[in-house]
This record gives sequence, structure tokens and C-alpha cells, in this order.
Amino acid sequence: MSHGSADAQGHFRLGAPFFLLAGPCVLEDDRLNLTIAEALARLADDLGLPIVFKASFDKANRSSASSPRGPGMEEGLRKLARIRTEVGLPLVTDVHEPAQCAAVGEVVDVLQIPAFLCRQTDLLVAAGATGRAVNVKKGQWMGPNEMRGAADKVRGAGASGVALTERGTFFGYGNLVVDMRTFVQMREACSAPAIFDGTHSVQRPGEGAGISGGEPRFIPHLVRAAVAAGADALFLETHPEPATAPSDSTNMLPLERLRPLVEEALAVRAALGLG
Repeated sequence: MSHGSADAQGHFRLGAPFFLLAGPCVLEDDRLNLTIAEALARLADDLGLPIVFKASFDKANRSSASSPRGPGMEEGLRKLARIRTEVGLPLVTDVHEPAQCAAVGEVVDVLQIPAFLCRQTDLLVAAGATGRAVNVKKGQWMGPNEMRGAADKVRGAGASGVALTERGTFFGYGNLVVDMRTFVQMREACSAPAIFDGTHSVQRPGEGAGISGGEPRFIPHLVRAAVAAGADALFLETHPEPATAPSDSTNMLPLERLRPLVEEALAVRAALGLG
């Protein structure tokens, strides 16, 4: 069962064809993780779409000190490894500190740099030095052309591939907007795939009670627009019951709505001759 293109070492390669990074915001119990992973694997097979399972072992930037952060690196990597063994999907997870990168790179295909950390040179270099692919989230204050420095740091350190992800830009307080020119500009400036994060882009930072708010009803609208504007891939956090999730409960896509949305995105690409 194949779920995407691979490099010479058999790890997922960031780049053509169109692909999807998807999963829950943070790793939960094995049953929930595997339920989502199995649904993603079926979707990958049914649509012939490369899909990478995404979940974080630690959410180090929660709004409140009392918010759940996840199982931690050691337990989280065990959970991720089980997904690979039992389901066969490639894996992506966040790293927050340079010291985490080597161990994480032994388990996952893609290391992800959170948006707030996209200019942290030591972290970017450590992630690239693993030899794995690296996905860097664009900071909410950064212009697309400014991400060239992050891409160069990761690439220069030895990453096997680089991608940049648009997740909205701050527009005043508590509001994010997506400039649809970003996908063309960032791809050209950084010589790397430009991914659209359709779920974090609908966050309302600081508007919840100790958590970020969100407007998930706009996810389909933004995804369709981003695909039409030339996004090379999608990033979508998804959960069977978002309201019960320990993190990003206000902006994740219900799992049952993932397939219809992905099918719409692929239909847009086909209509534009991008398939």
C-alpha cells in the first residue's frame, strides 16, 4: 500500500504531486490516533492522494499554562511509530527545541517548525541536519518573500526537502487573513512547495477563554480559494469530535467532512488543469 512519493531512504518527499498533511492537533490515546490514521489511509488509497499523518507530541505554545500539552516526546514518538507500523502512513510532527530534532528525525518523515519559531536559526539548522524533509510554518507576521531565509537555513543544513506553509497573517488583534498571492510569491521566492493550512487560518487568537477561538465554517471557502490560487498541498487538522479535543477544538475540521472537502479541492485542480 503506497501513500506517497519517497526519497532514496524511503521517507516521504515534499513536492509534486499534490499532497495532504492531516491528523489531530495533538496526539491522544492510541485508539483515537489509529482511528484517524486508518481513515486517512483509506482516503489516500481511494483518491490516489499522498497523505502524511500529522499530530504533535507537545504543544509548547498553548495560551494558558493549564492547557493540555500532549504526551511528551518519548511517549509521543512511540505513538507515532505505532501509526507507521500498523497503518503505513508517513509521519510529520512539530519540534520546538534543537535538542529534539535528532530523536524525532529517527521516527518521522517530516519535521515541522511551528510558525512562532520560523526564524529560530538553531532550530531550523538542527531540523535540516537530520536529513529529513522540513516543513516550516510561515510566521503570522511574515511576508511570503521573507521566508526565503528560513528555507535557506534548512536546506543548507542538509534537509532532503523543504516546504513552507501559509497559515494566515495577523490583521489587527485576534484576526487572521490569507493573502492568496502568497502561494505564488512564496514558491517563487523560496523554490519550495507552498502549502495551505486551512484550519489554523480560521483561528481567532486570544478570543477564547484561555484558548484560541475559531471559525471553522470558513475552512471549505478558504481551501477552495487557496487551491485555485495555486497551493501545492493542504494541511488540515481533523478529529472525529473536535469539541472534545484537548487542543484546537475550535478550529479543527470534523473527520466526516474531510473526504468531501478533499474531493472538492481535487475537483478544483482538475477544472484548472492542475491535476
